[in-house]
Amino acid sequence: MPDSITPTKKTVAVIGAGPVGLAAAAHLLERGLEPVVIEAGPTVGHAVRQWSHVQTFSPWEYNIDKAADRLLTAAGWNRPAPDHYPTGAELVAQYLEPLATRTPLADRIRTSNRVTAIGRAGFDKVKTKGRESAPFEIRTENGKSPGRLTADAVIDASGTWFSPNPAGANGLRAIGETEAQDRIAYGMPDVLRRDRARYADRSVAVLGGGHSAVGTLIDLARLKDENPATEIVWLLRSTDPARSFGGGAADQLAVRGALGSAFAALVASGKIRSETGFAVGHIGRDGDRLRVAAGSACCGRAVIVDELVVSTGFRPELDFLRELRLSLDPALECPPILAPLIDPNEHSCGSVRPHGARELAQPEAGFYFAGMKSYGRAPTFLMMTGYEQVRSIAAELAGDHDAARKVELVLPETGVCNGPAASAGPAAASGCCAPAKPAPAATGCCAGPKAA
Repeated sequence: MPDSITPTKKTVAVIGAGPVGLAAAAHLLERGLEPVVIEAGPTVGHAVRQWSHVQTFSPWEYNIDKAADRLLTAAGWNRPAPDHYPTGAELVAQYLEPLATRTPLADRIRTSNRVTAIGRAGFDKVKTKGRESAPFEIRTENGKSPGRLTADAVIDASGTWFSPNPAGANGLRAIGETEAQDRIAYGMPDVLRRDRARYADRSVAVLGGGHSAVGTLIDLARLKDENPATEIVWLLRSTDPARSFGGGAADQLAVRGALGSAFAALVASGKIRSETGFAVGHIGRDGDRLRVAAGSACCGRAVIVDELVVSTGFRPELDFLRELRLSLDPALECPPILAPLIDPNEHSCGSVRPHGARELAQPEAGFYFAGMKSYGRAPTFLMMTGYEQVRSIAAELAGDHDAARKVELVLPETGVCNGPAASAGPAAASGCCAPAKPAPAATGCCAGPKAA
């Protein structure tokens, strides 16, 4: 593989071969551009595979990008049943893998290549004159040797799955958290299958109030049915556990509403012990077990458990972008124009207005965030939001500015966001909401580990 690209047409580097990254590549191809998809993992959908056991909240009809669909259809693809709710494993096997292997994208994807830095060829961050005409220089590492390629534009759709938020209530790692890594899992472990031996007949605490935490707690309750010695403790920073029960029957996604209702029943039954208002500050050892304390090590409440699952959301990884001129909201770490539209303190999913290339543009011309990473720390991203983002970005990069501006997105209002317009929903750990019935525009589906 050459260490650089000398394009005959505009080349766009897409970072991340997940659903949004591959959708970006499909749209770029349709626009006559040349995508190069760079994936850190050994296969496409590497992050999705981490939550392969989780079922999405929305059916196939909302999980497939339109440009990707057209590529797959031309390749003789058998489209999944539109009303089936896929798991992460099915999303990979029936959609992402065929898209990456049976379409023209096959020759444009580089797996096992981690992006380590991006800059402008011949320009450091300070130098301005002539900057916009210089190609991007992208450094990669494949475990054997460093690599380099150049591109005319970059779409960072690398997601946030591998940058989970820590246990500390102040956004920092709790004191002792690093030293206790062998007993801590982040996100949504597969407690019923792949990770069963780690959790069966053990005392397990789950920290978080979003859907990832709720899904893990429900799976632990099922594990307890088969292994009665399993003990479950729910650690919730909020003092109101009802916020995690969702919209119930009022939820626009029936599967998501049922999840909240089932969880509420488990909590009421006593099978799951709740510790509300629990702001983790210290994690230490108690013999061979963990002592998870609210506040300091010496004072306040504490629970003694064998394992801790931290499901407190995600944040973007930005270190490899430090030589680019970026503008980010100081709180959400997302594009500043987008921040007031998605701020979970102010908005529900239903009040997020349409957005695309204009809102995602950066001072570094030709660079865009897309997908989950574009939302920074905001928890209410939708997969179909990402599809619409990259459609708009591809149009903009191709010079079709009218098409780039015509972004249409209608989002559901119940069950996810914790803003004033939401009926009862919490801020999900990595944000998933979508309509249960067709809407007039691209809507959404699960973007991350949301159990059903």
